Amino acid sequence: MDIETFREFCLSLPGTTEGMKWDHLCFMIEEKIFVIIAIDDGNRFSTKCTPEEFDELTARDGIQQAFHLAKRQWVQVENLEVLNDNELKERVETSRALVLAKLPKKIREKYN
Repeated sequence: MDIETFREFCLSLPGTTEGMKWDHLCFMIEEKIFVIIAIDDGNRFSTKCTPEEFDELTARDGIQQAFHLAKRQWVQVENLEVLNDNELKERVETSRALVLAKLPKKIREKYN
């Protein structure tokens, strides 16, 4: 998947906004980041994951613990080609759902 298709997919998810933080493109829900991507550095990106997913994901080539983010809760993927399109979409949707689940019930209800 190319960066523009990836961006369009992220923005197609209800309530998603984009912005720049720390020189990275971020996709957010209610100002909470669920994907952060280094567009100037080979499209390396990070997503939130469950501790159970963490071991499975980091066992794969091109995926590791995300630097500067919660240990065992965020993974960094080397580039958009490491995962096939379906896996990539699933990864983004899971990350968004995990971030949304931490928001207050009233806010979550807007997106259910």
